[in-house]
Amino acid sequence: MNANPAPSPASPVSSASSASPARILLLHGPNLNLLGERDRATYGSTTLRDIEERTTALGAELGAEVRCAQSNSEGALIDLVHSTRTGDDGIVFNPGAYAHYSYALRDALEAVAGLGVPCVEVHISNVHARETFRHTSVTAPVCQGMVSGHGDFGYELALRSVLHRVAEWRAAGTARSARG
Repeated sequence: MNANPAPSPASPVSSASSASPARILLLHGPNLNLLGERDRATYGSTTLRDIEERTTALGAELGAEVRCAQSNSEGALIDLVHSTRTGDDGIVFNPGAYAHYSYALRDALEAVAGLGVPCVEVHISNVHARETFRHTSVTAPVCQGMVSGHGDFGYELALRSVLHRVAEWRAAGTARSARG
């Protein structure tokens, strides 16, 4: 039996190694600003604002602060990933189509993970049930997990997962020790 069990998802930020609440970046890539309007058969009628409000509320319920950002620009997304080095503890990221070919985003995610900022990739649709080019994510291998095909509920799963990871990393001393 493990003498130091991992923190439960119900209280993912209550780590003895840090009294500060976890801060999570909820990041959305290209075309996600069109949620609720675009291809409702695939993406549903929930808007990006709805997802951000629900995820932020869940974060508060779990004792975490969630900040939200969206960009259609690869460079802006990279800058946002880099910004986590000085204030965020984890990332929930829907990279949209960039998941399938952006090695620059992959490198950015890998760099911040190496600094103690875990990321969970999320996709609204089941990318493996869609076009062949969507079956491979170049960003997922450097993330600590991936949630796909659960609709907007996937964001809740991803947030709980990244908070669990943050708590584990804090307990193990592998998370960043101080915010800069």
